[in-house]
Amino acid sequence: MDDTSNAYVPGDDASVAPGDHSAMARPAQDPDTGRRAYRQALIDARVLFPSTVDGIYGRSGLFESIADGLNYAVSKLGADQDAEVMRFPPAMPRKDFEASEYLKGFPQLAGTVHCFCGGDREHHRLLARLERGEEWADQQQPTDVVLAPAACYPVYPVVASRGPMPREGLVVDVLTYCFRHEPSIDPARMQMFRQREYVRLGTAEQIVEFRQRWMERGTQLASLLGLPHEVDVANDPFFGRGGKIVADSQRELKLKFELLVPINDGAPPTACMSFNYHMDHFAHAWPLRTADGAPAHTGCVGFGIERLTLALLRHHGFKPANWPQRVRDVLGGI
Repeated sequence: MDDTSNAYVPGDDASVAPGDHSAMARPAQDPDTGRRAYRQALIDARVLFPSTVDGIYGRSGLFESIADGLNYAVSKLGADQDAEVMRFPPAMPRKDFEASEYLKGFPQLAGTVHCFCGGDREHHRLLARLERGEEWADQQQPTDVVLAPAACYPVYPVVASRGPMPREGLVVDVLTYCFRHEPSIDPARMQMFRQREYVRLGTAEQIVEFRQRWMERGTQLASLLGLPHEVDVANDPFFGRGGKIVADSQRELKLKFELLVPINDGAPPTACMSFNYHMDHFAHAWPLRTADGAPAHTGCVGFGIERLTLALLRHHGFKPANWPQRVRDVLGGI
């Protein structure tokens, strides 16, 4: 494991004891200062490696060892789910992306994959523009691939292709890198990040019960990790004026909850887990059907691996060897 003599010296809430939630109530003051300070501390300690684009970072061995520990902890927590494991690359077919209707709600976050598809003439034009420092990206064309915005999206067309689900429904364990175009100085708001999810497919009753159980488990995990936290109703960042109406409806129906942890001094707490009920939305995008042929409901619990890693470093320091033994045990003994 990487070791470093550099240590982050945060503000007043650095002394929060494991399980102490008092940090949640502190008012946000000059949030960008706290975000910049924590990001610089991570870079100075070589925990994250910066690039010329905000939100794109390399990860150190220390960072990855903690991320591995979190995946171990989540796997232990879900060992009783009899989940089918699915692992996807951080990309998905464009036709499935279009079917999901993601562009209706979040066009500002979507990332497409473009490639050069021309011949010699077009190649010479591209190189000439590049040499002159001119725009060259318009010499590329969209492919049949887009970057996955959420870990669960590739799951639904796969399950739908199998026909009706068994009567008990299905649970899927999925992990992948996701992309969302939201460059930020906040180290907890990366453009490429990992989501670990358990996805539940079945009846409305099955999804509601599943989400409640995982809200309890997520809270338990945060407590075992010694992270101050709270769970609150939330909404996704829907785009535009119409998006505000959808977001208000999502909050009113309590379809989304988030587990929040303070990470940056002076800034609001950060969503590190989410607990979602999609109703039958994805059954209209793909033919997801229950055993009796009805449109299936879906839900998921998502763990933000990067954000939880940053939260652990923020509250316990940059040397896991000095962390509370209980926390290290939960993470598989890092």
